[in-house]
Amino acid sequence: MSLATSYFFLGIAVFLGVTSNSFAKSAEGFTLLFPSIITAITIVLCMYALSLVMKNIPMGITYASFAGLTIIATVIVGVIRFNQVPNLYSLIGLALIIIGVLMVNLLGNN
Repeated sequence: MSLATSYFFLGIAVFLGVTSNSFAKSAEGFTLLFPSIITAITIVLCMYALSLVMKNIPMGITYASFAGLTIIATVIVGVIRFNQVPNLYSLIGLALIIIGVLMVNLLGNN
């Protein structure tokens, strides 16, 4: 698997992670069947995609990138879908997460 393919699967993992987070919110503590099933399926597929990524990208880089990108994307979904607008301090923290993900991927030694 090429490096580009690994980053493609990382993108899929982020998408699946955000999907699982969004449906977990909708599942209301896993009391609703459909969102609970979607949450379970997407988190398993997410972990599978991450395992493929880790064949070429070190585990720490993979997980730092996955976590940071998933956090940012989940916040965006929260704003759009659940009307959860972050405050100034949250936005500063999110900006630092973005800077951290960029530093890990662009400046970190692989």
